[in-house]
Amino acid sequence: MTEKDTALVLKGSVEGIVYRNEENDYTVLEIITEQGELHTAVGMIAAVAEGEDVILYGNWVKHAEYGLQFSFDAYELALPDNSKAILRYLSSGVIKSVGPVTAARIVTRYGEDTFEVIEKHPEWLAQISGITLKKAAKIHDSFAEQSELRSLMLLCRSFLSTSIIGKIYRKWGSDAVDILKENPYIVCQEIGGVSFASVDSLAFALAFQKDAPERLESGLCHLLSYNAQANGHTALPFSKLKEAAVDYLEVSAEKVEEAIKSALRKGMLVAWHDEKQMLSLASYASAEKFIKEKLERLDKACALYSDSEISLFIRHIEEETGLTYAHGQRLAIRAALQNGVMLLTGGPGTGKTTVIRALLHIFSFAGFSVQLVAPTGRAANRMSEATSCEAKTVHRALEMEKSDEKEPIFRRNATNPLDAGVIIVDEMSMMDSLLMSALLSAVKQGSRLILIGDADQLPSVGAGNVLHDLLDSQKFFTVHLNEIFRQSEESLIVVNAHRINRGELPILNRTDKDFFYLPTREDQVPRVIADLIHHRLPKAYGEEIREQIQIITPSRKGIAGTEQLNRFLQQAQNPPSKRKKEIKHHGIVLREGDRVMQVRNNYELEWQKNGKEGSGVFNGETGRLVEVSPESASVVFADKEAVYTKEYMEDLEHAYAITIHKSQGSEYPVVIMPLCFCPPLLANRHLLYTAVTRARDMVIFVGNKEIVARMVENNRDILRYTALSFLLGKGEKGANT
Repeated sequence: MTEKDTALVLKGSVEGIVYRNEENDYTVLEIITEQGELHTAVGMIAAVAEGEDVILYGNWVKHAEYGLQFSFDAYELALPDNSKAILRYLSSGVIKSVGPVTAARIVTRYGEDTFEVIEKHPEWLAQISGITLKKAAKIHDSFAEQSELRSLMLLCRSFLSTSIIGKIYRKWGSDAVDILKENPYIVCQEIGGVSFASVDSLAFALAFQKDAPERLESGLCHLLSYNAQANGHTALPFSKLKEAAVDYLEVSAEKVEEAIKSALRKGMLVAWHDEKQMLSLASYASAEKFIKEKLERLDKACALYSDSEISLFIRHIEEETGLTYAHGQRLAIRAALQNGVMLLTGGPGTGKTTVIRALLHIFSFAGFSVQLVAPTGRAANRMSEATSCEAKTVHRALEMEKSDEKEPIFRRNATNPLDAGVIIVDEMSMMDSLLMSALLSAVKQGSRLILIGDADQLPSVGAGNVLHDLLDSQKFFTVHLNEIFRQSEESLIVVNAHRINRGELPILNRTDKDFFYLPTREDQVPRVIADLIHHRLPKAYGEEIREQIQIITPSRKGIAGTEQLNRFLQQAQNPPSKRKKEIKHHGIVLREGDRVMQVRNNYELEWQKNGKEGSGVFNGETGRLVEVSPESASVVFADKEAVYTKEYMEDLEHAYAITIHKSQGSEYPVVIMPLCFCPPLLANRHLLYTAVTRARDMVIFVGNKEIVARMVENNRDILRYTALSFLLGKGEKGANT
């Protein structure tokens, strides 16, 4: 059953266009029915003009300010067929070189035959006063453009969204229909946000066969892209890709092998020959090859300091600050000044931030400009607070621009590099391959690069395993900080994090510290968590603690998965109210006051903050819904406010409870983690360690402590196939403290 089968229908002609967003085609229309009733309709619609007949499929909604409106998700268009409507259509300005006066003259002469004359006999228009042959040709061309867009809509409307069709037309213009008929799968490669399944349906409607070469090549790219997004692989073994393609595309292994060879010849895929043949999408292959080459160039090109100069720097800072740096910290400072590229790793409480502060003092003293960056807004804010220096997200530092392209466009790049002579990157475990490549492209030759992260954290949400690949290669000087400093030893959060990392059970029987365990039956875990949030913690620490709590859990499924916990906690923390507006979208009720999370990188979404404007909201950012209407939702994040139209609302999920993966790079005052059964793949040491290290002031485990034992015991690394690990090979630089 399609959307049209279950939707209400509104038929009429376009009386007026109240509002139109040219970037996403969101439009507010006035529709007049055959019965003479005037209605307001809102939705995504491309190239509509006054006088056109429309059939809209949707539902009636009540807007708090504008009253009853028809909200549509699908539509059909038809050119007007009577003289009055034709005149209104031409007078609207939709056809270039035709205004109200010219429109009236054309319709007076040709009446209901107007469109046929414009399309097939444009030279006849020159018989009308004020229209030359040149102007007649312009009118014909403009009408043809509108016809092409109309043809594109007719071709694609059952398979692709209006916003995607708009992107297609903006990219290929009047050639779009011919291009799609020749190879609809090109949309998957060239346009962002398009699903292979949608294009596949369009292709089948155009009589493409399952074994069509275009389908198989695009299907291979889709499988690699899906594995990059869902599993973090930037490459896949030949055998695994072939097996997946045979199953997904429902063709023979021979056909898949032929398609792989063809895609390699065309440069769509790149092969790597290690122990087994690996295949990458061209974009990831190019990114990881560039990462390897640029890091090697930076490591060799930087001006280095002598031992005596470094000793002088350290002595000067120690005198100025009153600090005495530990052996490992001294080694890290020395390594940062004697290498073009340096990696610094260590768990919580081992002094990484102290090293950053020391380096900021030294580089300032030496006259170098320093750029601090981190992959996420929360991580950048933490870096700023810890160092008292401005830190930016990588996207902001690179001055990302809004674009229709599949990948973001950065103003800072190889031709317009960052000004800083020293780049310090924190939370490197979260840096994926594409973002790392973009950052390195903007680092000018001769600059110094210091990469800081916790090697035991989960890998990045995006594809790649950059930090781990760099560490494993031993190609760049690395300092591992292992000593926990005295002030950090007082925190059971820090102590337990290191115990977990060493494969030891955390201490769960202390009640005088910052780490607590509440034994609870599995079926009672949600209720106990809600009670902690609403009663027990506010009673002990004050009402303000409620906003400081984050529930993080390994899984999406199960009684303690995010899906069930979010439904339960929304009802407990933000129940329905006459004072709060809400909207149901894709099975989720979004209600004013809800805590929500962005679940994919959206480079187009615009935001504002303190008079500043920008675009881009990224996977894992959390915020609060402050305003909801039938057509939009406003979300306030830590560093911006964004308005989501209907097409972007599917990017939002509730964030009362989030997965451990999504918590990466964030720090919360209080973390509550349910301990319930979850798949063995998710019950591992890395996830438990990451969960614990997200907390600043307090950790509370709720459930069965046997789950903790299973997670600590399971030290299986998360497998990620990358080309970078193969490209880097093995070096011999490194240090341990």
